[in-house]
Amino acid sequence: MADNSGDLGSFLAGFVIGGLIGAGVALLMAPQSGEDTRALIGEKSIELRDRAVDTASDVQTRAGDLASQTAQTYDDQVKRIQAAVDAGKQPPAEEEPPAEEAAA
Repeated sequence: MADNSGDLGSFLAGFVIGGLIGAGVALLMAPQSGEDTRALIGEKSIELRDRAVDTASDVQTRAGDLASQTAQTYDDQVKRIQAAVDAGKQPPAEEEPPAEEAAA
């Protein structure tokens, strides 16, 4: 199974950082008064914080689901291997002699 958790984390971190940088540049380049800009920065920071919390919660939920699926798959594989080992410990079944030898 591919390990995508690192890739997802890197993507999300880059997304959030890029959003912050883009928002900062947009605010600095916009022709507004300082008071309006500070109010806008405050609103955007709250919005970004809420979005980050939602994203983190979603990632945590997905990670928990993946962990439980992995644990279930592991348990299933252990049971299959144990069954195969137990089957290998059984003595071979006695074979009936072929019909030609029985007739003789």
